[in-house]
Amino acid sequence: MRVLPKPIAFQWDTGNIHKNLIKHNVTTQEAEEIFVRKPFYIKQDVKHSSSSEQRFTGLGKTKSNRLLFVAFTIRDEKIRVISVRDMKRIERSNYEKT
Repeated sequence: MRVLPKPIAFQWDTGNIHKNLIKHNVTTQEAEEIFVRKPFYIKQDVKHSSSSEQRFTGLGKTKSNRLLFVAFTIRDEKIRVISVRDMKRIERSNYEKT
């Protein structure tokens, strides 16, 4: 199953840009970095998906080795980040084990 569009492109909602920066201190650049760096783990977010839109979560690392969790969807063949934040302890543990 291919989740990410090729080539990778992003669609940003202005409200989410500010929310992620103010609430979680994560820039759009940092969020985008984790999608192209290895390893990046993705799984479907069944709880938040609907019949009209699938949602996904991902765990990845920025160029500066910051570990981030991201919730996103794919719209018009572009990645639309819903939320991005630092990984919680259990997420870090799972990421490092995998």
